[in-house]
Amino acid sequence: METGVWISLILYFALMLGIGFYAWRKSTDTAEGYVLGGRNLHPAVAALSAGASDMSGWLLLGLPGALYASGLIEAWIGIGLFVGAFINWIVVAPRLREQTKRYDNSLTIPEFLANRFPSAALTLRVVSAVIIVVFFAVYTASGLVGGGKLFASAFDGGYMTGVLLTLGVVLVYTVFGGFLAVSLTDFVQGCIMMLALIIMPIVILTTGQGAGVDAAAERLATEVDPNFLSMTHGLTLLGFLSTFAWGLGYFGQPHIIVRFMAVRSLKDVPVARNIAMLWMAISLAGAVGVGIFGRTYMERNGLMLEDPETIFIVLSELLFHPLVTGFLFAALLAAIMSTVSSQLLVSSSSLTEDFYKVFLNRNATEHELVTVGRISVALVGVVAILIASNQDSSVLDLVSNAWAGFGAAFGPLIILSLTWKRMTGAGAVAGLVVGAGTVGIWIAAGLSGVLYEIIPGFLASAAAIVIVSLLTKDRGEFRALETSAE
Repeated sequence: METGVWISLILYFALMLGIGFYAWRKSTDTAEGYVLGGRNLHPAVAALSAGASDMSGWLLLGLPGALYASGLIEAWIGIGLFVGAFINWIVVAPRLREQTKRYDNSLTIPEFLANRFPSAALTLRVVSAVIIVVFFAVYTASGLVGGGKLFASAFDGGYMTGVLLTLGVVLVYTVFGGFLAVSLTDFVQGCIMMLALIIMPIVILTTGQGAGVDAAAERLATEVDPNFLSMTHGLTLLGFLSTFAWGLGYFGQPHIIVRFMAVRSLKDVPVARNIAMLWMAISLAGAVGVGIFGRTYMERNGLMLEDPETIFIVLSELLFHPLVTGFLFAALLAAIMSTVSSQLLVSSSSLTEDFYKVFLNRNATEHELVTVGRISVALVGVVAILIASNQDSSVLDLVSNAWAGFGAAFGPLIILSLTWKRMTGAGAVAGLVVGAGTVGIWIAAGLSGVLYEIIPGFLASAAAIVIVSLLTKDRGEFRALETSAE
């Protein structure tokens, strides 16, 4: 490995650790400071933090890999995600920011649900916290797999070294800096990711003979597949629904919607939304460009790629000076680490606020809760390492399973709890259990290839909430709040 690559990576790691140290000195003395950064995030930080923690290594590995292998038809996933994210910012963000503050300053999603539905408070906290920890262990593992693939490809065989190094750096700044460190590093990492996804497609299209968009399109049509750039050829209704329905997952992703809870004021939400959607549009377009034009470059130069999910890594080494290659590797690590840190912190928050504080020590001091939170981060990280130890794991498959689990379990629950006064605690519990259970059964039955499991899970969860809520008494659990889309 070139010295320049190491220089860029070391500078990147040093920057992340420096931000963690800054956050540790600034706002980790209280549970609210450690878990939500004191609810004082700047809208730009909240926006890029939500985006970076959302996209993960999937943006630079999974999505370009799918496009490289199957063509532009896979872009429907990105379109569905963009639509879902926009609706999430419009419907969920302002309401969740306001209601979590008014419902006894709820610091976690399980705590908000418990405060929103006091008749089923304990059950909701336990069930939702279990779902969060289980699915986030899988989700975190997907990020570590991405880190392992980077080091296995770029460093000739150090898969577990990559897994351990990725987690090690994340643990340091997350354990000590808490939510503020995670959010600030996400902001920086989001900028790095977007810049990398702008640079790479441009360089691919301007490098070597036969470059350019028209030449790329002609080569793909003649040498790969005449329908490679078609978004509709061979697309079935179920196939379209399975890809576009990724957008449904946004409403139930705890590591994303927790950013809504932490933005400094309700009036900042529209500003954060606009920044987030612009960042997302640019980044998704760049990821599509890497996959499609990357395939062109490999075909033009007669190169073979064993694992499509490594196209970003391979092109980084082939096309750039070592210092820039190191920067691009840092962008990939940024995508991975931003999501891993967010997932670890949300899991830790649930273990601390919804298990330890509820069952073991109701009178725990702020210092004790912060300490338990730090220990919990490390424990979830260890479980994720065990899951990620399988080098043959697919980043896209792991992400899709966890995304569906959260989307189906929490999506309808969050939307209806914020907007429907008639919803009851029993309905909330039913939605959680039915949503998560349906996804698990669908995956176990091998039906994911027929229809993405988030669709039956989301629909079943919504139906369970409505039916059970209508069959049980409304105990006046909804507090009259003034919610606003602005």
